[in-house]
Amino acid sequence: MSKIRIVTDSSITIEPELVEKYNITIVPLSVMMDGVIYSDSDLREEGRFLEMMKNSKELPKTSQPPVGLFAETFEKLIKDGAEQIIAIHLMHTLSGTCEASRQGAILSGADVTVIDSGFIDQCLKFQVVEAAKLAQAGASLEDIVAHVEEVKSKSELHIGVSTLENLVKGGRIGHVTGLLSSLLNIRVIMELKDYQLNTVAKGRGAKTFTRWLDSYIDAIKDRKVAEIGVSYAGTPVLAHELASKLKVLGAPISILETGSIIQTHTGEDAFAVMVRYE
Repeated sequence: MSKIRIVTDSSITIEPELVEKYNITIVPLSVMMDGVIYSDSDLREEGRFLEMMKNSKELPKTSQPPVGLFAETFEKLIKDGAEQIIAIHLMHTLSGTCEASRQGAILSGADVTVIDSGFIDQCLKFQVVEAAKLAQAGASLEDIVAHVEEVKSKSELHIGVSTLENLVKGGRIGHVTGLLSSLLNIRVIMELKDYQLNTVAKGRGAKTFTRWLDSYIDAIKDRKVAEIGVSYAGTPVLAHELASKLKVLGAPISILETGSIIQTHTGEDAFAVMVRYE
């Protein structure tokens, strides 16, 4: 067994078989709906969270894992034989998870290196899986951390939303912008870069998404792509349509439903396209 273990949080979107294969530990965030607190790990059934959110009186609120839960997780891993731990989390501008992980590490007394991935969803998966592969292969802590930073620098994440209502309610964008988008049937594509969401394209109707993707593919078609992730909230139809177009880049593609933490902010009929370059 590897002496270095990899920990992440439930903002990651990842295939369960990869979690098992690479012995990845996922610490769940929590979601509160109508006064009831749910562990994100209990909301993974396809479509369940979105249906609950539709019927919720208020926008769900997400919370980082408690410091104590991180401490317990790290203590257990050390007890099970880990000598060092690398914890890779969603970016600090969306959650206090990184800081809670650091405090949990201090409380546990374990040798934990906490990394802010700068991303969420499958872009977080890119870093976590690469780290876990190296850990299983017996790589050193320094080499794993360096490779994670390289993966981070070679990743891109774009998100498309059909409604800005949840982003407005969550304080991620201005109220006026959200109101105008819903009135005008505007679709928005944003890039997550340098810990911020920046609008890169917008237009009326769903074709806005496919037009943007065509131009994006054209811009990156000459680069070597290692892997692609397409995540969705709601129906997978658009995700499969986008993935079909992305096949031209010649890289493996994972199509997955995103988790409750991200769906809370994006609302229904959202997607993300994530690319990792070689």
